[in-house]
Amino acid sequence: MGDVDVEWFDQPIEEAVEIHDASDDWADIGRHWEDLLKDSLHPLPARVDHVGSTAVPGLAAKPVIDMQIQVPDIADEPSYLPALEELGMVLRARGANFRFLRPPAGRPRNVHIHVCGMGSVWAEEHLAFRDALRGNPGLAREYERIKRGLAATVSERADYNRGKESFIREVVARHTSP
Repeated sequence: MGDVDVEWFDQPIEEAVEIHDASDDWADIGRHWEDLLKDSLHPLPARVDHVGSTAVPGLAAKPVIDMQIQVPDIADEPSYLPALEELGMVLRARGANFRFLRPPAGRPRNVHIHVCGMGSVWAEEHLAFRDALRGNPGLAREYERIKRGLAATVSERADYNRGKESFIREVVARHTSP
């Protein structure tokens, strides 16, 4: 679900990971961002989805809303980046299969924007993982246990993300077609 060669702008911020109990507000915030992003990107034919743990009802998570935007051509940054920058987002990373944006330093880190190609493997894997957790409460609880354990034992976000990787890959492999 990641790229090997990623161009980062500035250095990734190493923050402690805090897992919060699930909030009913996350779904509403996700819908707000879906509408905002669709309106901002219009007339670009983009698909916008709330992904990540905050998109799974009842699942504890970092209180950051992850939004995935599928665009016709990820390389055509002028077709989508200006609209996202107008919303206050800053391009933080560029990989072959994705772009990552978030609010600038000094502003609350409450939303992440992941841009990928329409119908790409990147997009499908993120949706498959979200949908697998939504459809299987036991699987979601197992993921929550892993996340809480990592948050309690690692001090950097990069280590937290690496610690979840094998579980995510295993779930995606079971829930995507070959």
